[in-house]
Amino acid sequence: MTHDDVVLVGVDGSATSLHALDWAAAEARAHGLRLKLVCSYALPAFTAASLDGGYAALDDTAIQAGAKAVLAEAQERVEHRGVPSTASVVTGDAAAVLVEMSRTARMAVVGTRGRGGFADRLLGTVSSALPAHAYCPTVVVPARPGGVDPLDTAPVEPVRRIVVGVDGSPASDVALRHAIREAKAWGAELTAVAGVPVGSGSGLLAWLPAAVDHEAVLRDIAEGLDVVIDRAVADDPGLEVKRHVLDGTGAELLTEFSTATDLIVVGSRGRGGFAGLLLGSTSQAVLHHSACPVMVVTRRCEEGGARPTGRVRDMGDLYP
Repeated sequence: MTHDDVVLVGVDGSATSLHALDWAAAEARAHGLRLKLVCSYALPAFTAASLDGGYAALDDTAIQAGAKAVLAEAQERVEHRGVPSTASVVTGDAAAVLVEMSRTARMAVVGTRGRGGFADRLLGTVSSALPAHAYCPTVVVPARPGGVDPLDTAPVEPVRRIVVGVDGSPASDVALRHAIREAKAWGAELTAVAGVPVGSGSGLLAWLPAAVDHEAVLRDIAEGLDVVIDRAVADDPGLEVKRHVLDGTGAELLTEFSTATDLIVVGSRGRGGFAGLLLGSTSQAVLHHSACPVMVVTRRCEEGGARPTGRVRDMGDLYP
């Protein structure tokens, strides 16, 4: 599978997608990549029978025009960033469209679509499905507090602090490699966090026999973390990675770090088989509650896959 030098961005004209677009433009610029903006829509199924016994057809000319207008505004917005871009209107379910197009993208970026109040902590359909199914790393960008002024084209804050969850699994190894790439591209500080729930009377270490030295177990985990990180940065000896083994679950710790971090990177193991297309509990929890953008990297991103199937109907680039 060949990944093109593009960052794929889902755009729908909402404030959340504008914020995600701003973030994606900064990411593309940091890596020297192009943007591919996509606006998709699915036509409703009409059951009202027409006079000839068939079904009523919907002229989607107006819908296409609206989608093209959204993309035109989005491209005008990223022109201020100095990042080259193309834009396409695609018919189909948004999540399915972006998953299919992720086969040849370096990264996919989407915003969250909560429903107000407490539900703002919940993800929309696309931001839930895409990280689990994508063939490339996916970044979900939470809504900016106070919303986004469509006329505000000031650059987003650069990524200066990155935190990656590491637990020794193959999935977290993949996440660590991508976190290192991000840290190098941005010149950012990188911190690796391993969570071990040792809280009073509960947690992983509570299951160990009383004779077992819990502190020794934590030291062993810290040594294991050093081995994993040292191996990952072997080709980048100048890159410093801070390391922390902390009391708590990975989800709890990464969510806490998100309030003072610019990017969280997390791997996802899923559960194997068909269920492997679902995100693991840690990545789901972090996505739902993080205060900063979250990059989800599954092993699928590096295992390769088939070339695009052509099932997605691309209306073509608006502005090559």
